[in-house]
Amino acid sequence: MQSYEEFLDLSVGFPQEGFEIIEDELYFHDLNLMEMIETYGTPLRFTYVPIITKKIQQAKLLFQQAIIKNNYRGSYKYCYCTKSSHFKHVVEEALKNEIHLETSSAFDMPMIDILEKKGAVNKDVTVICNGFKTFQYKTYIIDMLHDGFKNIIPVLDNKEEFNLYDDEIEMDTPCNLGIRIAAEEQPDSQFYTSRLGVRMEDIIDFYYNKIESNPNFRVKLLHFFINSGISDTPYYWNELEKYVTLYCKFKKINPHLDTLDIGGGMPFKDSLVFDFDYEYMINEIVSRIKEICADNDTEEPDIITEFGKYTVAEASGILYKVLGRKQQNDREKWLMLDGSFITNLPDVWALNQKYILLPINNWDSEYERVNLGGITCDGQDYYNQEAHMNSVFMPKTRKVQYIGFFNTGAYQEVLSGYGGIHHCLLPSPKHVIIRRNRDETFNFEVFGEEQNSKQVMKLLGYTT
Repeated sequence: MQSYEEFLDLSVGFPQEGFEIIEDELYFHDLNLMEMIETYGTPLRFTYVPIITKKIQQAKLLFQQAIIKNNYRGSYKYCYCTKSSHFKHVVEEALKNEIHLETSSAFDMPMIDILEKKGAVNKDVTVICNGFKTFQYKTYIIDMLHDGFKNIIPVLDNKEEFNLYDDEIEMDTPCNLGIRIAAEEQPDSQFYTSRLGVRMEDIIDFYYNKIESNPNFRVKLLHFFINSGISDTPYYWNELEKYVTLYCKFKKINPHLDTLDIGGGMPFKDSLVFDFDYEYMINEIVSRIKEICADNDTEEPDIITEFGKYTVAEASGILYKVLGRKQQNDREKWLMLDGSFITNLPDVWALNQKYILLPINNWDSEYERVNLGGITCDGQDYYNQEAHMNSVFMPKTRKVQYIGFFNTGAYQEVLSGYGGIHHCLLPSPKHVIIRRNRDETFNFEVFGEEQNSKQVMKLLGYTT
């Protein structure tokens, strides 16, 4: 019978970029994963931060190439969507690449203030402030504008949001605003429009009534987010055309409007058969915006994107040990892991998200179909199919087996509630950050130790 390595190669083609097998063990971007397991144990979450820079530079290059190829007259600005991962090691790595930021809630603002005081960012940084804003969020925005963060752009999520800015903001130059369009949902959605943003038909009237004659404000930016993400589908292109056409109409009555924020949604590699053509899609987006503007006799806008998952997902993974094997009936073989999908990878449980799943060792063993079980007492704590097939296959062995989920770096830590209380009181796993030294050797830093029982008991109020 074939080995697991031969089976995977015939199924999807392997090895692939970022993965290779050396002496029967899996390496991730040259990282010896078995050595990491032997050093730090499992379950183990890790973040290899150089990938963040790689992804940002890839997108910036492709947009620049598309702008040149299409003789596009606007510029491109990469904003990092902070809610995908707020952690310091992630945000600081992203900021090394001359990017800007997009925020979604109040506490983003003191985070940016701290980063500026540390020198990781300066007050010229563009900050796109999205979301339905609490009073505290709006107050932070106002305070930071007054403190010299002149390129903070509050994106109005509703018409009433403007009132506090109008009452409180006092600057030497007009404050730039954005407006978010309430985008239509996909045809199969139970909703017709997004809960976020201002209705398309209200935007221009609102501008006439509230902002046009107000010398303290300018609407510089129009923002939308298509909930399907960036995809080569009729729905995506139809929605893009609709919002670019609105931009053109709005631009003709508001000369200050010069920026189109097309949101996020750039996919990340979540499968071994992932074949998304980034170059084609980015070129097509730039080309179509230019074409729609030409049809409407409007100068092309500067383009902003807010990439979150794309930026950070592929930098991280989580490694588990198989604690036990169970044959539950004639067909079901279970590998029981030393962690939980619900607590460590909540999108697996909540959204049926798939990640790249690979064994770390025993690649020369035969293979078998299995189900992966988490350690909680919950019927939903399992993983039994891949994005590219309706089953999971692992090496068939009685040896100690380790497995890894890869490209898990977006949202999973914060949705898990880092450092808090977890389902069945499972501890937060140890988290290691990996960087490259100048001589290309690896630098390992333990960001967080595995949570212990004393910490959990204190959080629950049993100890002080």
